Amino acid sequence: MTVPFLDLKAQYLAIKGEIDSAIQSVINSCSFSGGKFVEEFEKRFAEYCGSRYCIGVSNGTEALWLALLARGVGRDDEVITVPNTFIATAEAISYCGAKPVFVDVDDRFYTLNPELVRKAITKATKAIIPVHLYGQTADMDPIRKIADEYGIAVIEDACQAHGALYKKHRAGSIGDAGAFSFYPGKNLGAYGEAGAVVTDDEKLAEKIRMLRDHGQRSKYYHDIVGMNGRMDGIQGAVLKAKLDHLKAWNDARVRHAELYSDLLQDVEGITLPRQADYAGHVYHIYAVLVPKRDRVLEELKKNDIHCGIHYPVPIHLQKAFSYMGLASGAYPVSERCAQQELSLPMYPELAEEQIRYVTDSLKHALKSLL
Repeated sequence: MTVPFLDLKAQYLAIKGEIDSAIQSVINSCSFSGGKFVEEFEKRFAEYCGSRYCIGVSNGTEALWLALLARGVGRDDEVITVPNTFIATAEAISYCGAKPVFVDVDDRFYTLNPELVRKAITKATKAIIPVHLYGQTADMDPIRKIADEYGIAVIEDACQAHGALYKKHRAGSIGDAGAFSFYPGKNLGAYGEAGAVVTDDEKLAEKIRMLRDHGQRSKYYHDIVGMNGRMDGIQGAVLKAKLDHLKAWNDARVRHAELYSDLLQDVEGITLPRQADYAGHVYHIYAVLVPKRDRVLEELKKNDIHCGIHYPVPIHLQKAFSYMGLASGAYPVSERCAQQELSLPMYPELAEEQIRYVTDSLKHALKSLL
């Protein structure tokens, strides 16, 4: 049996008529860059997140970058975030000319540890980026409380958390702004690159709109230096069509996660994902920790089971950030995740027999290696 890590073709075939019609509508209208299809998606996604505004951009990295720029983050500023994330989080900070300041994740949910944030704040701190990892939000109340106390911004990295809940609030709607990626493999994925920022702040939304469109309020009148970061019309139309299915897809992911956890709960040597009391997890990734992870991965490959690793090298140990002079041992929880994290196949169309095959194979691999 073959079990892919994700299956975008299966999702497309399930909604082929809607997607083909949406794309044809863009072609018929020739509204390819920005325009009505993007505006329609922005309106719908803002409503979905419980935010006043949504600004569609070209990708998730840009969403983070423009949100920081719009809040005035620049050279010699500091932004607190985690080393256990995709490098885009730190790249966005660096693109602003600012310095990423890392805080380790907690050892239960692998998101920003609020207890460590206060110690990392300096006079140069301009913002905090909590990363909602694997489909679960960080603990936002204590993070917001600290940020409000010091007068610094909170920009949510919600790139893996479409539809995730913090208490009764959707990811992205809790901080000053929330950044989303619609990379094709996300819970809500485009057919190419796309991203968005959601916010309740009218001035922030207007600044991001200008930054994404060459700094102009109206064509050829440029108030600030911006760039080309617009979402294209095809992505807007595809995302609007897919948004209607997001709840059902997230519900399916939760069911798959529950079955995985039921089948693996008594297996020696494995650490299963935990859902926080405050959270509504949407399982963008079903991440377990296992000893001898790389060997386990190879054993699963032999059975035609395709898994992922998120992420094999924490950001502070990446060559790109070696200038910071941070050595192994600086962030022990993040480093343990890097050494042991294994992402099992997870997508809405996954079949029960595939999940059982994955768990049986994983049990066998662990038994043979431990």
